[in-house]
Amino acid sequence: MIKFFNPFLNFLFSGRCLICEKDFESNQRICEVCLSNIKYISSPICTRCGVPFDSEIGRDHLCGTCLISEVYFTRARAVGIYEGVLQEAVHLLKYKGRTLLAKPLGGILANCNLDSVDFKSYDFLIPVPLHRKRLRERGFNQALSLARCLGRKSEVTIDYISLRRVRWEGPQINLSKKDRERNVRGAFLCNEDRVKGGNVLLVDDVYTSGATVNECAKVLLNAGAARVDVFTLCRAI
Repeated sequence: MIKFFNPFLNFLFSGRCLICEKDFESNQRICEVCLSNIKYISSPICTRCGVPFDSEIGRDHLCGTCLISEVYFTRARAVGIYEGVLQEAVHLLKYKGRTLLAKPLGGILANCNLDSVDFKSYDFLIPVPLHRKRLRERGFNQALSLARCLGRKSEVTIDYISLRRVRWEGPQINLSKKDRERNVRGAFLCNEDRVKGGNVLLVDDVYTSGATVNECAKVLLNAGAARVDVFTLCRAI
């Protein structure tokens, strides 16, 4: 149904902010008021997973979770906190079929000023894949939509073939971190020939527990990737 109504919804909201639905004159699809309400992530953060610390004073350092957990990616970074405007935007894109949001959200991802992300150091941008069942239901992969915007800006090759989601694990929204880790174990396969020796930047919409991107990183490293980093639009706290 979402795929059927997409063109109608996109036309209906063509002269409005796609988040607050107020009229405004712009082709950016998100109004300045909504953009100004995004809570961007800044230091101090964990040097590995990128989670921001409660205190605004101090240097970046490893968080307690990364100190005791087996983390396969080298570094994860996100643009903003998964709340308010960004949370609403992601929900509208993924679950309401508001596909016009993919471009402005991808623009936020591509134009963020993160000194720690050197796009030229990566050989591939790999969007976190959806299982074919989820892809049929949704009609698109939001991670691929974001990666395309990032790829155009960074001029890094997008590889949406090598990493595949081969096992259906169902929704994870209400699962604990441990249950998420069990749920995604063995859910991905990778083509070794394409990624061997390459530096990979995994792209996704939301970093929640980190279970999915960590499993992806593990599979990519086992396939011969030299390094795997993670870049997401938002980070759940």
